[in-house]
Parts: sequence; structure tokens; C-alpha cells
Amino acid sequence: MDNRNWDTFLIPYEQAVEELKIKFKGIRKEFKKREEYSPIEFVTGRVKRISSIFDKAKRLNVSMEEIDTGIEDIAGIRIMCQFVDDIYKVRDLILQRDQKDMTIVYEKDYVNHKKESGYRSHHIIIKYPVQTSIGQRVILAEIQIRTLAMNFWATIEHSLNYKYAQNIPPRIRERLAKAAEAAYELDQEMSLIREEVMEAQQEFETKSQLVTNILRGIQKLYSYGNVTEADRFYQSFKEIWDSGKVSQLGHLADRIRIAIEASVSSRGQ
Repeated sequence: MDNRNWDTFLIPYEQAVEELKIKFKGIRKEFKKREEYSPIEFVTGRVKRISSIFDKAKRLNVSMEEIDTGIEDIAGIRIMCQFVDDIYKVRDLILQRDQKDMTIVYEKDYVNHKKESGYRSHHIIIKYPVQTSIGQRVILAEIQIRTLAMNFWATIEHSLNYKYAQNIPPRIRERLAKAAEAAYELDQEMSLIREEVMEAQQEFETKSQLVTNILRGIQKLYSYGNVTEADRFYQSFKEIWDSGKVSQLGHLADRIRIAIEASVSSRGQ
């Protein structure tokens, strides 16, 4: 066995995972800031354990000296989406970065071409440059893009593969295959009501942002010393909220904004 320091070997992979997580979470945050629908629901990442690397190297007949190039998913990023269509929107976002902060090596489309087990996901293998204390290191990393339903199924299958050492009993494999089809049918059904779901989520986001703006505005009026006006606006907010007439929140937010502008103007005189 290679006598390299394996903890040191994994450092650039750990750094790559953290950097990539920040990049993709940043994309999601950018969509939200623009009050647009984000195809990214959430992002996770992990570095394979040494034992898992050894197991895979043995399974693929990769020597210890060739692990850097022979094992492509030592660093792994997982991007979860709500709908199947979102998978390909995220894919396009990644492809736009090719030759910029990462290089696309190849893709594996297990969404339209599922594995025999029923596994579905879209994989992109990339080369990613990491700046370490001893210079740049370019590593391989795998980005998996899948729906929440696909991820739930894959997580269960992964656990069972670990328990049965890649030899899941036929009766359980059969049930897993049926569950995979059920998960895919769920994704298909959700895609049919995608617009309605997105509209409902957008309404929720808009209402949440309005409430935040209103309460921040009222607090700002308090800080300016406009206590009576701030109290009046807060009472109006409570009445609207208690009545459930959330359509009036936008008008209240506009009134508070005008009051703040007037207060700032008067303070500047």
C-alpha cells in the first residue's frame, strides 16, 4: 500500500468541496435576492472516507498511485432540485462556467438513462483548481444533480449497499426497483403542477419579504424618534395580519417607505 500521508492527501479535496458549496449556495442566494425562482433547492458536499476510497479503488482495479486520476468522486457535491426540469437548468449553469473556474470533463445522464438498479441522477465530472499552501492543485470532483425524490431513494440504496457489501438480496433489490419507479412517477406528477407550485412559493416569498420590510421600516422610524407614527404603523400591521387581508401589506409597506423618506428629508434639513 502507498505510504503517503492520506490526511494531507485529502486537504485539497476538502477545500474544493467547501469552495464549490459556497459557489452553488451563492447562486441560489442570488436568485432569491432577485426574487426569482431558484432551480437549486439546497446543496451538500462530502469527501470520501479513506476506507471508501480504498474499497472503490479495489473494485475498479485502480492502484494506490493512480487514485488521483482513477477515482473521480473523492470530492463530491450534491445539488438538490424540486423538479426534473430544474436538473437541466442547473446543468446549464454549470456548463456556462466551463473553462472559467472549473473544467468539464464529461457528463453521465442517469435521469433519462437510469441504472439497472433504478438509480437516477445527472453527474458532471469536473477538474477544479485548488490554491494550496504549496501551490495550485487540480483535482477531479463529481457534481450530482437530482430531485428530492431521487435523493431520498439514492440515500436508502447507498445505506443498503453498505450494509450488504454491494450484494443486496434479490427480494430487497426488487422492492428498491419498485420504489425507484414510484419516486420517478412522483417527480413526473409534480412536474405537471410545476407552475402552480412555483406560483404558490413565489407568493409565500413575496409575503415574507413584505413582512420583513414592514417590520424593519417600523423599527427604523422608532430609531428616528418617530414613536407615535411607528406605533400607528405597527397597529395597522397587526390589524392587517389578524384579518388575513395580506393583499393590503403592499400598500402599508409603501406608506412606511414614504414616511421614512420624509423623516430622512426632515433630518437632513
